[in-house]
This record gives sequence, structure tokens and C-alpha cells, in this order.
Amino acid sequence: MSATPLVVVGDALLDHDLCGRAERLAPDAPVPVVHGTRRSSRPGGAALAACLAASDGRPVTLVTALGDDPASDTLRELLAGRVELVEVPLEGTLSSKTRVLAGDRPLLRLDDGEGRARAATEAAEATVTGAGGILVADYGRGTADVLRAALSTAATRASVVWDPHVRGRAPVPGVRLATPSAQEARAFARQLDDGDSGDEAGLRTAARDAHTLVRAWQAQAVAVTLGERGALLSHGETPLLVPTPGAAPGDPCGAGDRFAAAAAGLLADGTLTEAAVQAAVHAATRYVAEGGARAVAAPEPGDRPEAVPSDGDTTADAVRTAARVRAAGGTVVAAGGCFDLLHAGHVALLQAARRAGDCLIVCVNSDDSVRRRKGDGRPLVPAADRVRVLRALECVDAVAVFDEDTPERILGELRPHIWAKGGDYARTRLPEQPLVESWGGQVLLLPYLDGRSTTVLARRAALSPAPTAGGPR
Repeated sequence: MSATPLVVVGDALLDHDLCGRAERLAPDAPVPVVHGTRRSSRPGGAALAACLAASDGRPVTLVTALGDDPASDTLRELLAGRVELVEVPLEGTLSSKTRVLAGDRPLLRLDDGEGRARAATEAAEATVTGAGGILVADYGRGTADVLRAALSTAATRASVVWDPHVRGRAPVPGVRLATPSAQEARAFARQLDDGDSGDEAGLRTAARDAHTLVRAWQAQAVAVTLGERGALLSHGETPLLVPTPGAAPGDPCGAGDRFAAAAAGLLADGTLTEAAVQAAVHAATRYVAEGGARAVAAPEPGDRPEAVPSDGDTTADAVRTAARVRAAGGTVVAAGGCFDLLHAGHVALLQAARRAGDCLIVCVNSDDSVRRRKGDGRPLVPAADRVRVLRALECVDAVAVFDEDTPERILGELRPHIWAKGGDYARTRLPEQPLVESWGGQVLLLPYLDGRSTTVLARRAALSPAPTAGGPR
């Protein structure tokens, strides 16, 4: 099934990074000296959210305010071929941010431009009212304000996700999901309760703020993003904590946009809210692990983002994931097997493998490969279903299917830093070990839970008595 088109409405920014090394302090002031700097530019704000949504393989239209200034021209060039643009007039110059970083650590941020959206256009209003899925990335610079009437109409019939900013207004009534950060939720909730002057943080506060905002905003749900802790989803009653799949050290800039873009796209596709929020937490965690906003590079002329592959053809996605993590300085972990009937032993192995690095790619035997290894009665579960189940695990970042008897070919494409296998291989030299070691990789054995086996499970199922007539099935 093709991905549903998404309309992103909000304030685009132009972001710059000056990255270098800081190894000493200046002699005339206690400030770090940054040298060897490299400058890069990328879409920011709503433009970043739109690019991230497009990277999921869906058509994206960005409705935003742009002007005649150089920053607006640069942003148009960065967006060309990635998203469709529908512009509203900008009063002033486009806002831009410049971060100075030493390694991964921001030292200083410079802001320029205070432009604001001046007015809506008929084309912009028609794009919003005709959309089936909408993400509002409100950065408080007026685009959502000038299109508020159209957004209010759209919220009565379309899936609208609203990512608010304390400088902007509250979401229109009826949005499917609002996605404030914990600090934003606290600020909005305090505006609604003049008697609350506290500024405490934590899950209890986030839950109370989410409960308040669901009712005040008349939103179907509010997901408060909690950084490394995940997100707290509330429909107005008992909240659901959705934790991150693991620690993801790195630059968190843009992680909120990654979360909102993933959630908006999945909700537009018809995904249930709980499942969409869980997948969005996973996407944001992986985004940080893969380098964050600095890994979002402008495509070469004529390039377009590749679509996310189907469950049965995931090798290209796995290779791209490995390349992104490697480029960001992370550790790529791969594990392999048939995974015919996924059981607790498999899950324990995969969870341990994921903790060994920054991403986990699972290499799965194709149906023909399993049949050659296990016999004509296997696999019990076809490859497409095995891939789908594995990709649903929070510890799995990508899945690749190989048709050979052993995974050397796919390992040569992925070139993982670590090839993880169960401890039952401890006395066996794996045939793929020399290959992995040839590029400096390491074979890592992990504990395997005793007594868990697909063969044993299948035998038990075959020996189980048939259900009696009218009995439970």
C-alpha cells in the first residue's frame, strides 16, 4: 500500500552549523577557541519536518512563508526535488539559525531574521482544506495563524497533528494528536492555570499537563515528548508511557520534528494512535543515533528520496541505515537467522545485540534458504511475515533478506562493526567470521536462553490435542 500524501503547514527556517574542534581557551577571555570549522546548511523548522516526512517515502507538500531574501532563496534550493512548495508571502526576512559546535556539543547559537507570514493565499487554503493528512509545525512565526480558519475546517474531517511552540497559539479544536515537549506542555498548562506557579518536571507533571491540554485544546490525544525517556500519550485519562528502545547519544536537534513527522504520516495512513506514537518514538531515537539534523543532506540534482521498501524487499533500507549510522560515527550491529517462529530466545538475543551498538540490522534467510537448511516442512512462516514481525520489535532498526545459505553477501554490503550470534556457536568458527574480520569487524557471542527452539515449539503445537467441538480455538 502506498503512503498517504502529507501536507506540512508551518514556519520554515534556514539552519547552519559551524562544526570544528575546541582544544584550548582564548588567551584574552575564558571562551573556547573553535578551529578547523566546516559550514553546512539545511532546512529547519517546518521545512525540516517536511523533509523528514518525505524521507519516509510519502509525497509531501510544504505550505510555508517565504520571501525575496537570500535565505529564502537558499531554502528553496535545498527543498527542490524533495517536497512540493506552496508559498504564502513573508513580511521581513526568513529566520535563520547558526550553531557553533565543538564536536557534537553546541557552544553558541546566532539567530537572524524575524520574518512572519503576512497573509494566506487561495492556493494555500485550498491545499489545507483538501488534505487528508496534515502536520502543523508551528514555530510561532505566523503561518499557522494566517491559515487557522482552513486548519479548523480540515480538523473536522482530516487527520491533523499539531506540533506547538510556546510563541504560537494553541492548536485548533479537534486535532488528532498534539505533540508538545515537556517544557512546552508545562508552559501551556501554566497559562491555563494562573494559580500554578510551579515549574517542577517529571512524569507526574507531564501526565497532569497532558490531561489539562487534552481538555483545553479539545484534542483527541496529546503526546508529551520526554527526550531520552520517550513520550507520554494521554487521551484525557490514564496516560501511556512509551519508552525509547535504548539509549541514543547524539545531537537531539530536530528530534521533535522527526517524532511529529513520523506520527503524522502514520496517522494519515490509518494507524492507531498508540501504535503511531510508539513508532514515532522509535523513529526519533534512530534519528538521533544516525546523526540527527546534520545527517539530513540536500540531495544531488535530480535525486529524489527513495521510498521505504515493502516488508518483503528491505535490503536497500538496511544498507542505507548502516551507511547513515557509520557516517555519524556510530556502531553498526548485525544479527542473523531464520526467525521462523519468533520466541523469547530470539527476542533476548536481539535485545542484547541492540545494546552492543547504535543500530541493529537483522539478516533473515529467505524462504528458499530456510527450505534448503531445514527441509521441505519449513519455513512455517513466510519471509514477508517474518520480516514484518521483526521490524515491529523496538530493538530492530532494519531487516535484510538473503537468499544464500550463509549471509556473507549481505554482510559484505552492510559491513557491520559487530556480527552478533547466539552462545550456542561458542565452539564453532563461523564461516562468515573471516569476512567480518577483514574490514576490522568483530564477531560477538551473546548468551542464549536455554530451552527455546522453533523446532520444539512446532513439535509441541503438533502434539497438542485438537479443540473439542464448540470449545475455545
